Amino acid sequence: MNKSRALIARWSSAHAWVLRAQAWDREQDRVFLAEQADARRAAARRHVKISQAFLGKVVARLQSLDPRELSPDQLLRYFQVAADMERKVLAPDGTTLPDADSTGLQAGEMTDEERRTRMEQLRRELERRIGTLPEEESS
Repeated sequence: MNKSRALIARWSSAHAWVLRAQAWDREQDRVFLAEQADARRAAARRHVKISQAFLGKVVARLQSLDPRELSPDQLLRYFQVAADMERKVLAPDGTTLPDADSTGLQAGEMTDEERRTRMEQLRRELERRIGTLPEEESS
């Protein structure tokens, strides 16, 4: 810029460049966080609509099942899923109701990776049971 450091330092001080740059950065962070919050809200709304549609299909399928045609293992699994859903509705933080699995962990004590793995297992099991996943892929 062909200007001395002393001159640029005087201009910086006179025009509060450091404070103004920090204020700009803070404002950009605020805008970004607001955009993230909006995106999370939109995704949550989308996911609720999708889950409601999916749940409607699941309920319709469950209503058409004849319990006499289900194996004891299948009945137990349906019970476990229903009890888990009820537990999560009544105690979403997992602190007041004991978890039904045999680990002794509360529902909120799974790691993110354990949750992802478990959700993938449940997805595969559901797809296998409703016939959308080949048997060899379900193992």
